[in-house]
Amino acid sequence: ANCITVILLTFQTNILTELKNWELNLIQQHKLQMRQEKEKHDMQVKQLQNEMENLKELLHTYEISISRKDEVVITNLTQALEKQKERVVLMRKFTLWRIQHVKAKQEEYAIRMADKHFQTALMKKVWAAWRSVSEEKWKDKVARACQLKAEDVCVQLTNDFEAKIAELTAALELTRSELLRLHTERDQYEDTMKKAFMRGVCALNLEAMTMFQSK
Repeated sequence: ANCITVILLTFQTNILTELKNWELNLIQQHKLQMRQEKEKHDMQVKQLQNEMENLKELLHTYEISISRKDEVVITNLTQALEKQKERVVLMRKFTLWRIQHVKAKQEEYAIRMADKHFQTALMKKVWAAWRSVSEEKWKDKVARACQLKAEDVCVQLTNDFEAKIAELTAALELTRSELLRLHTERDQYEDTMKKAFMRGVCALNLEAMTMFQSK
């Protein structure tokens, strides 16, 4: 159980670490994109400033042309100024659109991060519930396996004891038969010894009586 708990905690730690790395990568990408957008914006502002300087130079030239009363130059400068104004207006609209686009991306990123946080929290809850159910099922399975193993061991021990009792009973019966045989042989031997002793005594008595009678 401790091994499974360590594996589950390691798995959970790896998941959280992966999610954290993913979040850091998203943040780094967002920062990089913001930096790139800022560089583009600064470049555009610088370009607009250069164009404004050019416009100033054109205005200065225009003033010189007015002083010279050159109508052709005035007309050309006026057209150039109109074109520059239109370009400035377009650049300003484009810059405003880019700013709004960046803001929309920031809002989208914030929504995505909130959704990610919600999904992570939900995943943690689901993981905790699944782990709790899995641990309960695992405990029940281990308890049933232990019970079955204990029953098998008890049956095996009972069979072994019964076989041992039968073996000892057979040995006891054999020992009893051997003792009975030995008792029978001892009785027979004692009876034979008694008869031989009595025959010996009788023979001695007869021999003694014969000796006494011959004397």
